Order: sequence, then structure tokens, then C-alpha cells
Amino acid sequence: MYTCASCTIHACRDSEHKNMPANCPIRQESLVEEAKKEYQKPEIQPFFVTSSEIEHDGYCQWPRLKETIEFCKRMGYKKIGLAFCIGLKKEAKVVADLMRREGLTVVSAVCKSGGVDKCEVGISEEKKLNPGQYEAMCNPILQAKLLNEQKTEFNVALGLCVGHDSLFYRYSDAMVTTLVAKDRVLAHNPVGAIYCADGYFKDRL
Repeated sequence: MYTCASCTIHACRDSEHKNMPANCPIRQESLVEEAKKEYQKPEIQPFFVTSSEIEHDGYCQWPRLKETIEFCKRMGYKKIGLAFCIGLKKEAKVVADLMRREGLTVVSAVCKSGGVDKCEVGISEEKKLNPGQYEAMCNPILQAKLLNEQKTEFNVALGLCVGHDSLFYRYSDAMVTTLVAKDRVLAHNPVGAIYCADGYFKDRL
């Protein structure tokens, strides 16, 4: 079992790999080589190299939104999919407008696409936010299928719910990046709870 999150050495950052733990992934030489070969595939190498160049060129200068737009432009993508939560519709419009200003075509699909009531897919009335009323479910599979049907070249997830985002990634034909991770309590800044795990949020995690 790998325990990189608890490692205090991180020999992977040292060219000589000094003092690596017994369970260090570096010891999995066959898997390391297997992964390296994947990066050489023609459909993977430009994607990975471009993302690494973006890391270098915008390091500590560009916000993630600019990195995302720049990545799309450098990869030559023209049609971008934007799968967003209806709770972030204002933010989605800003993102779509900025992308269009940079010459990109944006196909957007809101989470409530399809207008399907939650009860139709097995969610109980008690688990609706407003029991007894029509309540459109989040529909990440349809969001993915809509963008697939439009043949988007790259998709951006903006504020999809935990788990719903996973389904969107699974059903999307195109590669996906997350621009915003939803956190209704922390203004969509989930790392705030991590920073405060031993303090203000100690009794809430």
C-alpha cells in the first residue's frame, strides 16, 4: 500500500532517490516504465507536454481560469464544453464570455438539463431539498452526452456536485478539467476546510 500523503521524505523529488521508504512507488519499476511509455503515445504526449509548459509559463502568475483558456488555445481546441451547476450560472456566463472573447466556441450544459424530477431516478421525496414539490435532478450523464453529441474537443467542469462530477468525467468523451470545485459553505474554496482542519473547522470535519 502506498502512503505518499504521510511521507516525510519524498525521495521522488531527489534525483538520487535517497532514503526512499520500503513502500515508495519508485520501487514499482515496471509500473513506472509502463506509465512513461503512455506519455509517448501521440494522443497523449502533446496534451501532457502542453500542460507542463502551462505550469512553467504561468507559474504563480496566472489564475486557473487563464491557465485553462491558454491550454485550450495552445492545444488548438476550438469547441469547448462547459458543464456547470445552476447555482453558478453567473460564474458560468463570465467564463463562457471570456472564452468566446479569446476566440473559442463554447457549448454549455447546465446541471438541470432534461428537467427530470428527482423521484424519476429513485431519489426519495424525503431527500429532496423541498419535499413534495417538483425538483429537477442534477443530470451529469446528460450533460456529458449533450457535449459528446456536440463533439466538444475539451470539457470544463464548473461547480458540479461531489459524485455528479465523477459521473460527468466517466461519461465525457473528451478530456475534462475542473475549473471550480463546489463547496457551498466555503464559497467554492474547499481547501479552506483543510487549512482550518485543526482550528475553526475541527468540529465540522
